[in-house]
Amino acid sequence: MTGEPPPLVVDRQVALAAEALPGQADLEAWVAAVLARHPDETRLELTVRFVDAEESQALNRDYRGKDRPTNVLSFPFEGPPGIELPLLGDLVICHPVVVREAGEQDKPTHPHYAHMVIHGTLHLLGYDHLDDAEAEIMEALEREILASLEIADPYLTPSPPHRDTDNEDERADA
Repeated sequence: MTGEPPPLVVDRQVALAAEALPGQADLEAWVAAVLARHPDETRLELTVRFVDAEESQALNRDYRGKDRPTNVLSFPFEGPPGIELPLLGDLVICHPVVVREAGEQDKPTHPHYAHMVIHGTLHLLGYDHLDDAEAEIMEALEREILASLEIADPYLTPSPPHRDTDNEDERADA
């Protein structure tokens, strides 16, 4: 045994025909940047699935009761009691929503994807934005992580995200 931690495993799934989706190296770098701030985290496996609006809407309706597509959905892994697995969970990212939001916010799509992956991974780790205090903590961490990747503050856009949880499409979803 070398004593080295197990490697990060990101299962990249593409369930739609789309141009300019983030590649494997991007996903691994973005998730690694989140996990670098959580050095005691041992769950190092997750899935990132890119979907169309229909799949996103169905999942958002079935799991969150919101009948519309959304930017990112996070599904933390919940194993059976007593079974320890390295699975963090799944992220489902809706390509059409991410592209639309990037356009509306007048920013490139690639950094917006980075924000969605980082935001979703933080949800998998237990962060949330249900109230202002939680949102401030989560958004500050997102800003820090994105800055470490030389990506601009996503909350400084021409149309800033709102904290209204009924209007989640304007901020990263759960």
